[in-house]
Formats: sequence, structure tokens, C-alpha cells
Amino acid sequence: MLDREEYVEQAHLFRIFGERVREGVAAQEALAAIAQEVLATTKLPMAIEYLVGELKLVGTLATAMARLSHYFTAFQTFIVGEAEEEGGRFDMRLALAILEREAAYRAAAATPQGIFFYRFECLSRNRLDYARGLEAVARDDLFDAAWKEWIRTVGRQVGLVDLADLVFVRSEEYWRLGSRQAERAGEAAVVPDRTILFGASEGRIARANRGKDPLFFFAALQRQLGYPEVPRPVRVAPATETPALLARRLERLEARVKLLEEEGRGGIDLTRFDPKNFPLTGDT
Repeated sequence: MLDREEYVEQAHLFRIFGERVREGVAAQEALAAIAQEVLATTKLPMAIEYLVGELKLVGTLATAMARLSHYFTAFQTFIVGEAEEEGGRFDMRLALAILEREAAYRAAAATPQGIFFYRFECLSRNRLDYARGLEAVARDDLFDAAWKEWIRTVGRQVGLVDLADLVFVRSEEYWRLGSRQAERAGEAAVVPDRTILFGASEGRIARANRGKDPLFFFAALQRQLGYPEVPRPVRVAPATETPALLARRLERLEARVKLLEEEGRGGIDLTRFDPKNFPLTGDT
């Protein structure tokens, strides 16, 4: 776990780096400039210097981040590695936006529940590898042993069991309902036989979203509990055609129609296109 100022500076790094990438600035040049902007009292300038050196040597950032595992999390390394994958559809600009928002959330005292839901939605929305992605999530020091074990269990059961069900049975709401049913039946109170990882609020939201699209589950958590939203790719709007461009296109279509009509009436008179038949102009 890093100090708050480290996460604040990381959010600044990912935001400015993403802006420079969109502007077409070379990655090495952008990082070198950002290193001068961030606080010198943090460890980030040294980390950036190492990233620049790795870019010059290998041409990738994920390899350097993996060696700086004491500073960058395994999930951060995974996200950047996926964006650098050749032939992949995951864009580096979106990856940097994801890392920026997570760093800002961690600077504002993030919870294990919020980080887990945020990262799981990142994997879901961008169709990233669940097995490797959740393993990277579990390796974060924010999670204790019980969390790590449960996240790896989710990695094995994802696709077979709904996430809402997995969250519900590890919430306070699940055991509260079980105790109420036991009380009505005159039985002893139900004692949890596993570590409770989620509160009553997460449990109620999970129960209401069982059998539904997981994206509805994430949206409800964000509305009700203020968990961070995952950045989404910005769709490029098609350029609108000007009236002049449309007029030229209509002229070309009319010319093609006329040629087709002439061909249908017996052939096209090619003498019209012979340069010798065009009148000369000027003093030539």
C-alpha cells in the first residue's frame, strides 16, 4: 500500500500521459516531461525514469511495471500489458483512463469492495481474460487472505455462477435473512460459517440483481454506494458531409446515369471524350 500522495501523483501521470498520447506525442517524450511535473518527494519520478529506460530498451511499459511490483500493482501491469498486446482491441488511451480513475479512487480511501467491483467491471466491459485478470486482482495488498481466496474462487466459477449470487452469499444480508427464517421456524440463530466480505447494502443490491446482466449490478452499486464508474471507449462520430460535397456527389451520380442511359440506347459516343474535338483556348 502506498501513501495517498503517491496515488494522487499516479492519477496525474495517467491523465496527462493519456492526453499526450491522444495528441500524438511520443511515449518517451511524454513520460520524460511528466517526470518533471510530478512531486519530487514521491517515488513516482524514479518509477517514470525506469519506464522511460524500458521503453528505449524493449519498447513496452508492462515489462517495466512488472519489475516495479512494489510500486505498481499487478492489475495495473495487466491492464497496460493488454493494451500493448499486438492485434488486440483494447486501446492504450482507455487503459490509461482506467488506471487514472482507480488511482484517484485509491487516493480517496478506497475500500476492498469498491476496488473489486471496479476491476471486475473493467474485465467485463472490455472482454479481457478473466483468469489472468482476476489473478492480478487477487495479488493486490489491499486484499487480505480471505479476500484473495474468494477472488480466486470467483475466477474459477465465473461464467458458471452469477457474480450477484457469489456476492450475496458472502454478505451480511444473506446471514440476516437466514437468521430471520430460523427465528420464524423456532430454530437457533444461524452463525456464519465463512468470512463476511460484503455489507448489508451490497447484499441487498446483489439479491435484487440475481439472474440479471452483471452490468445492471455494477450500475446499481455505483448509484447507491458511490462506487467509481469504469471509463468507456469514446465512439468517434462520423464526419458530417457538407452541402458542396453532397452536390458534387449528385453530379457524379447524374453523369453515371446518363452514361448508362446512352449505353442502353445503342452505345456511348466516345468521340465526346477525344481531346482533339475540344476547342483550343488562349493564344496557343
